[in-house]
Amino acid sequence: MKQTTPTKIKNIQRNWHIVDAKGKILGRIATEIAQHLIGKRKPYFVPNLDCGDSVVVINAKRVEVSGNKETQKKYTRFSGYPGGLKVRRYKEVKENSPEEVLRHAVRGMLPKNKLRDGMLKRLHVFNEAEHTFTDKFAN
Repeated sequence: MKQTTPTKIKNIQRNWHIVDAKGKILGRIATEIAQHLIGKRKPYFVPNLDCGDSVVVINAKRVEVSGNKETQKKYTRFSGYPGGLKVRRYKEVKENSPEEVLRHAVRGMLPKNKLRDGMLKRLHVFNEAEHTFTDKFAN
């Protein structure tokens, strides 16, 4: 009888994925990116280790949202002090820093534990089609 061998850190292989966000819906592309960062698509995935890959997202400023989210979606922050609630609309955030919209959506889909920061470090978001990781995709 064969036994399944447990996944060890030295057995994890990191790959690179490039995702083009042009014309795609924000939530749908964020789930795809999160699956790559978590490593869910790998046969040796275990939830207690960071098995994920690196992801490069291009054309982040051309991502779309469905329905009326363009005007109704809000991003809130609270400092903890009275009057410390900051509210920004989706349209405003997208104009100032479109990569933050995608990063915020992906962050919410990652596990809320100590592994999340390491996963987010492997997410590289670019507003245009040009990126600095061309050597990773030379094959």
